[in-house]
Amino acid sequence: MEAVLIKRFIVEFGYGVDLHGQDVNKAAQKAVKDAISHSCLCGLTEILGVDLNEVVVEATVAVSRPEEIEEEGIKAVLPIGGKYVKAIKGGMSVAGIKEPEFGDKDDTIEIAVACITVSIK
Repeated sequence: MEAVLIKRFIVEFGYGVDLHGQDVNKAAQKAVKDAISHSCLCGLTEILGVDLNEVVVEATVAVSRPEEIEEEGIKAVLPIGGKYVKAIKGGMSVAGIKEPEFGDKDDTIEIAVACITVSIK
């Protein structure tokens, strides 16, 4: 079988915060949404004639507890293409306030960083 060469078209970054609830998935989803909101892929369709459903979209999310990331929830935020998710250790967990009525388990705020790469074959 012949290997398919994939070339990166765009790399974009974003960040997301879960102020209450300490949910790394909510923070990561916000980070991915932030990253994809910074780019328009019109060059893929208008110049290269690429079908957006055939691109490869990789989301790398850096959070304080990567083992808690639910990949399908992150993929659901990505609007096009073949979707891949990788969770790594990073992001931040910083002091906030504990408000149980907002769903807080402790007094931390979760911050996630995302890198989105869109590639074409």
